[in-house]
Order: sequence, then C-alpha cells, then structure tokens
Amino acid sequence: MPIGVDDFGKLRTNHFYYVDKTGMIKELLANWGEVNLFIRPRRFGKSINMSMLKYFFEIGTDKGLFDGLAISKETKLCEEYMGQYPAISITLKQVTGATFEDAKNNIWDVISEEAIRYSGLLKCEHVAEWDKSHLLDIINRKRGLESSLKFLSRLLNEHYGKMVIILIDEYDAPLQKAYENNYYDDMVGLIRQIFGYALKSNESLFFSVLTGCMRISKESIFSDLNNPKIHSISDERFDEWYGFTDDETVRMLNYLGLTEYYEVTKEWYDGYRFGEQNVYCPWDVINWCDQLLNTSDRIPQNFWVNSGSTDIIRQFAEQADSITRDQIGALIEGRTVRKKLVQDLTYRDMMDQPDNIWSILYTSGYLTHRVRYEDGSCDLCIPNREVKNIFITKVDSWFTAKVLEDEDGLKEFFEAFVSGNTEALEDCLNYHLAESISYLDGGNYEDKETFYHGLLIGMFRTKKGWEIKSEREAGNGRADITVFDLRKKEAYIIEVKYSKENADLTTDAQEAIDQINRLHYDQYFSQRLPKSIRHYGIAFCLKQCRVLTE
Repeated sequence: MPIGVDDFGKLRTNHFYYVDKTGMIKELLANWGEVNLFIRPRRFGKSINMSMLKYFFEIGTDKGLFDGLAISKETKLCEEYMGQYPAISITLKQVTGATFEDAKNNIWDVISEEAIRYSGLLKCEHVAEWDKSHLLDIINRKRGLESSLKFLSRLLNEHYGKMVIILIDEYDAPLQKAYENNYYDDMVGLIRQIFGYALKSNESLFFSVLTGCMRISKESIFSDLNNPKIHSISDERFDEWYGFTDDETVRMLNYLGLTEYYEVTKEWYDGYRFGEQNVYCPWDVINWCDQLLNTSDRIPQNFWVNSGSTDIIRQFAEQADSITRDQIGALIEGRTVRKKLVQDLTYRDMMDQPDNIWSILYTSGYLTHRVRYEDGSCDLCIPNREVKNIFITKVDSWFTAKVLEDEDGLKEFFEAFVSGNTEALEDCLNYHLAESISYLDGGNYEDKETFYHGLLIGMFRTKKGWEIKSEREAGNGRADITVFDLRKKEAYIIEVKYSKENADLTTDAQEAIDQINRLHYDQYFSQRLPKSIRHYGIAFCLKQCRVLTE
C-alpha cells in the first residue's frame, strides 16, 4: 500500500496499488483555465495528483508510467500533450518558519531546488549570459525571489519553444503558519508578489494548477489575478478526482481479498461529499487496508484524525454558546445543521465572526454537506464514525474541564457524596449538565452512557487520596465505578444508567442499586476490609439525573 508515497513515478515504478485518477487530465484540458485552484482537505490526494500532472505533461517524461491507465486510451490527447511542456513544480507544505525570515528562507529553499533541476541551462550556448547570471542568483538565493517563477517560466519557454505549466501544491500552507506565528501581513505581501508575477500576464504560461486546504479570499493574495477558476469541495466539476469513490474502494477491497470489511470501511471512512460525489478518505482506506493485510488487529483506527492537529474542534467547543452547543449535539447524534458558508476567508478573519467556524470545519473535512441550497447554505453533518469519535472526545474533554473549573461546586459535590445527601448530589450534577453539549437525546446508547460515566470519573479523579477505578471485575460482573478513600478506609460503588425518558429515572436508578447487590459488586473490596461500603445508583436522562443510595 502506498502509505506516504506522493511521487507518481515512484508509485508506478515500484508497483504500489494505484487508484486511477488520470481521467482528471482529460477533464482539466476540457475545462481549461489559465489559473486552476483546487481546494480539498488534507490527505485527500492533492499531492499525488499534482505529481501525476507533472509526470504527464513534462518534457522527457517516461510515458510508460501511464500504460494501462485511463488516460492512455485517449490516444490523440496523449500525442498532443504527453511530455510536451516544460513544468515548474513546487510544494509549499514545508514552509513552516517560526518567523517571517525563516519562512522566506524556506520558500527560497523550495524555489532554489526547482531552479537546480534546470541548472543544465547554464551550459547552453544559446542562453544569454545575463539569464545564466540570474539563474545562478536564484540557485544561490541571492536575488529575485518575488519574480523567480516568472523568470524560470520565461527561460524555459525560450529554451524549449513551448509554453510552461506551473504547479504549486499546498499554496496556503505558508499563510497558515504565518497566522499562527504573527507575521501574516508580511507573508501575504510576499505570496501576492510571487503569484502576481508568475500567474498574471505571464506570456510564457500555458496554465497553472494550485492546491490547498483553504480557499483564501481573492483580496488577500489573488488580487492581481484575473478570474482564477476555483474548484471548491462544493463544486461538481472534478468532484471524483480527490478521494476514493465507492466503486474504487470496493475494487481495492476485492483485489486485496478484504471484501468482508466493506461495511466497517464504509461506516468509518466514507461519508464525505465533494460536489455530487460521495467519497472515502484515501489516507484512511490505504492505512486501514495495510493494517488488515499486515497485522491481526481488526479494530478501525483514527488514521486521518491522527495525521493532523484537532485543535480546531477544541476551539470550536470552547467558543460555543448554548445554541451552538445544541447544534454540536445534533451533529453527534447524526442529524444535520443548516448553515450559510463563507467560501472566501482570510486566516486573520477566521475567528472574528463566530459563524466562520462552520465554514472552516466544512472546508477542512470535519463536516460535509448533504444538501446545498440556492442561498449558499448547506445541511452540514459529520461524515463518518472516525470524525464523530473526535467530536465526542474533544467535547467530553472540554465539558470535563469546564466542570473542574468550578472548585466550589466540586467541594459541594464531594460533601454530598460522602454524606449520602442524594438531593444535593442531584443539584450539583444537574447544574453541570445544564452547561453541557446537548447530544444526549439521541444517537448511540453507548455514547450517551459513556459521556455520563466519563463525567463522573473526571470529577472523582480530582479528589486527592481517593483511589478511582472504572469497569473493574467485581463479584459476578463489572462495576462501573469504584471509589476507595485511602485515609478513611471508606468504599463506594457507583452504577450508571441511561434513561430514555425522565419518567424512568427513579426506576433505572433503583435498578442500578439492585444490580450492585444482585451481582455482588461488594466482593471487589473483600481484600481491603473497608469500614463501610456505600452503593450509588445514578440514572441520567438528557440534563437531569436521579441519585439513589444505600
């Protein structure tokens, strides 16, 4: 499986499994634009497609790399375009400087390395001496960074007698780092100049393709460009060329002998919608197949989520007001939320308007659309089980943190718990539940009970001198939570229930008490010889609870 392989030539010559996306070449030429910008989330095949374009168009390419692929059937197109153009191909994904000067040096590194690819021109007699001098200056990072891509394109155009293709992968990566490290204006100015020289009124340019994760506003860096063709994740054009379609995923599983894992693959890694096409995350599918082929582990993993930062979900939860918290809850339950999306953003303006976060979550792949409306709004939802897990995890940790900030409330909680004051315990818990994300009235039963269970565990673990255990074998079953006061030698057993209706709270809390007795959970403490053991049955429904004790 081609894990981490984003070079098309390496992928083909080393016989990695390849999902054929060469049909994109035909569609790109049929819908030709001078500047083409593709916006897709990370890990959806942007880099490998850019490498594919480079290998197809670049003069001197190994045409055999495309044998047997879809584009090879387009005989006339291949004769006219394959291996016919000089190409400038760079990626800005490694521009990660902590300061503007560091980031500028990173960009110099990238462009200098590309100039070195054409250093053979220094030996060509028909290349003018001043052009050789300028090329050396770019290679040695001395001058002309802003106009470097335009200069290279002119030089290649004159040398080969063919117009030039410019490919820029992850164009927005420097802007993200600049925003994070407080040199955004300087980086916007630099990128605007580089792009302005290379992509506007460049007589040597045939066409260009840029990719990125975020659609940056035209006024920010594209102000000097004339009508770039922007292909967002909402656009029906090119919707099948990023991500794996269902047919492609089925063929991969069949080829690898993993057909029986289709349903779990679909549940965990499908669900994204680009334009009108449903797609799987390629990074997930490839890593999942690799796991199934090479290990005995059959439990799906959070491959895509774990390949990047999830700070945006945490930030979303922390900034949410009560209405937004309810909407987060609806998403976790599997419902949709209708929102009007802002397609053009600047990194600086992202957090200025609270509703911008919905657009960021959508563009970055944490949400997808089910229905699009004429007013620009969409019905948004969580795409699959993997992303749902990260929402639940981040929201739970946020809620626990909010609870732990309330020191006075926790003091009252522990006093009521030790004394057996069930009414006071209910008041404390209900107060904290009132501040929670409202995803507790639908969806998966285990998710809801786990939320309440995790809340209690988080609260108990703040108490010094108490030993807290979760889901431990006790008697003839597993006790939800056991608590042992190491100093006072007092023990507590808590069984948690989820009630479908408020009217069931008392009955379910009593059932929790009965379960502790019926399954003899007290035996868990048989070696500790506690002075006392108190049983708690706690039933939750939405933002209410009922506490019983004996």
